Amino acid sequence: MPATRQSSPRTVATRLMLAVSVAALVALTGCASSKRNVGTHSSATQGYAAPGSSTATQAVGYWGQAYERAPKDRENILNYAAALRRNGQVDQAEAVLRKAVIAHQNDRDIAAAYGKVLAMNGRLPEALQVINGAQTPTRPDWRLMSAAAAIHDQMGETKTARELYNQALKIAPGEPSLLNNLAMSHLLAGEVKEAEKILKAASTSPKADSRIRQNLALAIGLQGRFQEAEDVARSEIDPQQANQNIAYLKSMLAQRNSWAEISAADKKKKRGG
Repeated sequence: MPATRQSSPRTVATRLMLAVSVAALVALTGCASSKRNVGTHSSATQGYAAPGSSTATQAVGYWGQAYERAPKDRENILNYAAALRRNGQVDQAEAVLRKAVIAHQNDRDIAAAYGKVLAMNGRLPEALQVINGAQTPTRPDWRLMSAAAAIHDQMGETKTARELYNQALKIAPGEPSLLNNLAMSHLLAGEVKEAEKILKAASTSPKADSRIRQNLALAIGLQGRFQEAEDVARSEIDPQQANQNIAYLKSMLAQRNSWAEISAADKKKKRGG
């Protein structure tokens, strides 16, 4: 539903984030704990390839061949499933991971990846059950806590989600991916300024990736500070990645014409109207 003329930037921001909440949170539930770059912890360029794009299609082809040669290899499983998911082949990714979960019953990364695709298919309680089942109470994994928290956010259980994020931060203080997910929790609740504050802290970490800068640009853009948002999105050293960041930012803010709505509201506010 378009914003009315009386809608404030905060109201429009809240509506926008409700509209994109499922897509955003699913993208943020990456939990790979392997030292290798797998799943959503692959390169940022790969991670934001649009479904059907040449990059996503090529990744499916490459990892599909690797998986065919060695279907029990966990790196092949995780990367093939991630490539399928990014290419919009979620059902196929689910099938790959369902088989892998049976063969690798104690592998947290595979369980978390399986939980993610279940969440993408809207099977949130089942996804949460899979992720919680992979958790070890005596030695909890903060990545699994983060994944579970993101699903609780999708289910509208904000309090539980925040508690899990804070518990995870006690295990991994200052971890930028955790801060990123916590910030998105605030963003989805319409608490844009708090989200920006957390994302700024996360972006100062040497481990911060492009995803965090993209979300920081989104939080800034949702407040109507478009030039500043674009500057943040262009802060990548790689010009190609910077352009992808801009495309990501504009695609997120273009939901339901929210970029124009927030911009108009911001200009009206400055005029004192």
